[in-house]
Amino acid sequence: MCGITGFVDFKNFSTLQFLENMVRSLDHRGPDDFGVQVFENENGIVGLGQSRLSIIDLSNAGHQPMTFRHLTIVFNGEIYNYKEIKKELLELGHKFVSDSDTEVILHAYYEWGNEFIQKLIGMFAFAIYNDSNRTLHIYRDRVGVKPLYYYQKDGLFLFGSELKSLMEHPKFEKEINCKILPNYLQLGYIPAPYSIFRDCYKLLPGHYLVVDLSTGSYETFDYWNAKDYFLKEKSRLSYTDAKLSLKSLLQSAFDYRMVADVPVGVFLSGGYDSTAVAAILQHNKTEKLKTFTIGFEEGNNEAPFAWQTATYLGTDHTEYICTTAEAQAIIPNLPHFYDEPFGDSSAIPTTLVSQLAKKSVTVALSADGGDEVFCGYASYFNLNKFNNKFNRIPKFSKKYLSAISPFFRRNTFALPVQFQHQLTSALEALNANEYSQFQILFQRAKEKPMAYINSFFNSTFKCNNSPYDIDFNGYSHPIEMAMLADIQSYLPDDILTKVDRATMSVSLEGREPLLDHRIIEFAATLPIDYKFNGETEGKRILKDIVHDYVPKEMMDRPKSGFSLPIYSWLRGDLSYLLDEYLSKEALAWSGIWDVDFVFKQVQLFKEKKLHYLPLIWYVLMFQMWWKRWMMN
Repeated sequence: MCGITGFVDFKNFSTLQFLENMVRSLDHRGPDDFGVQVFENENGIVGLGQSRLSIIDLSNAGHQPMTFRHLTIVFNGEIYNYKEIKKELLELGHKFVSDSDTEVILHAYYEWGNEFIQKLIGMFAFAIYNDSNRTLHIYRDRVGVKPLYYYQKDGLFLFGSELKSLMEHPKFEKEINCKILPNYLQLGYIPAPYSIFRDCYKLLPGHYLVVDLSTGSYETFDYWNAKDYFLKEKSRLSYTDAKLSLKSLLQSAFDYRMVADVPVGVFLSGGYDSTAVAAILQHNKTEKLKTFTIGFEEGNNEAPFAWQTATYLGTDHTEYICTTAEAQAIIPNLPHFYDEPFGDSSAIPTTLVSQLAKKSVTVALSADGGDEVFCGYASYFNLNKFNNKFNRIPKFSKKYLSAISPFFRRNTFALPVQFQHQLTSALEALNANEYSQFQILFQRAKEKPMAYINSFFNSTFKCNNSPYDIDFNGYSHPIEMAMLADIQSYLPDDILTKVDRATMSVSLEGREPLLDHRIIEFAATLPIDYKFNGETEGKRILKDIVHDYVPKEMMDRPKSGFSLPIYSWLRGDLSYLLDEYLSKEALAWSGIWDVDFVFKQVQLFKEKKLHYLPLIWYVLMFQMWWKRWMMN
């Protein structure tokens, strides 16, 4: 795991010192080594930099930037099957000077060109500069485990693992991307390909980008898309055979994630996903797997379940119960960790468990992705219910309601605000085509209607864009559409962003064994009833595999997850944050908010009368981010 950054400057303004400053901003991602390299030619200046966290081949032979002939690379991530690829390259006559996966990438690119990317099993974001044809190629892994931002304006192209490295360049302009702000309040994160800044983007998962120095332009290409596998003909494997095949894939994926020259552990919550990882890795092994969990004095506490699971499996388990003060102390650091507004409050416990694990290991396996890949979220079940009810409305009734809907839209003012938005969403669905109906119903299931969200902003920032730019045609079940939407947006832009920044804040490498692309491809082709029972239970096939290792009665309990009493804190110990950041004076800092409306929502929150509680947290996180990055 590392931090990478660099530039292509067509106006020859950038210097080696600029590059060093950009890399130094990523020291937390890679404290073990530091490297920069600059190339000058008639087209401009290319700079590549890396901060290294040594995981595979700890020697200086793994130093980056690394060069092979006319190719130079900076790499963040891990290629788990690098030894198999290396063997193939050795048979083709290649010679290696290190045991690093970085060198294997360089040789693979030299041998196979862009097609080499299909051979990689891993998580990655890397840039390869080809000094022969004057091109820079930047790649991001299929699911988006590793981040990659880029910026282009006025003859300058920048890239980096985190926005803070781009902001170190003196020519980076911090202009707010106004159009994406309503989507931030709707989702709690900035959806890719956008960032909080204009002219600055996230490279989409499963994509690569090519900068051509001879033309001064760049182009993006996709090389993998989960959609292709959801649209395939469903597998005809029996449930028993599918379970055996999936178990074999899980074993392979989990074993790959243990490849390292440093200690490795597992985050264990006691839920099905993390138990699957721990159980399969510990099975038939004498050496005890290191597992870690945290609990809390307040809120949902999964620590007892994790301890029970660890005891049953026989892992080397470490548990820590965090105080309220320890959890609250993380909050002021979040704007620095995340670089752009980020509203997922589970970043707090994720940071705390990362701090705990770092005391014993350098690599930690997380179990994210199980809900998206195997259908585990309650929102999917709610969407299914909503869709079934909607489809039971006779066509003639829909036409009648559609005809009179303008009257109701104009006369909802007497209803409580949450019912106004529910009625408006339903009326919108009646008047929409099938694609738009899904978007509206899915949005309704997420319970953050855009009409209400737009009220938070002054007129400049209002927006009606859907964050899900996905073609939903051809799917056999609405739940599959929702799963794909989450795999392509919520998973990389919220969950994986959260884990990456939390682990990297303490120089800990986080790995995601359930997000091996082979698992996603296989699961997407399974019939929906292998994953969902049709009512309120998902992850059927994954749960049945876990039951082969851990008794069902030990696992069956309500889903909880990381949950902290954030809103109670904001009305109590943390009320000073509302006073500091959500006062009328503070809300006027950016010129973004409808100050009177937002301030009224804050007062309703304090009086426990606000329906959409997360929005207060999202606004607070934006305000804290603004003060950290726009005022300092």
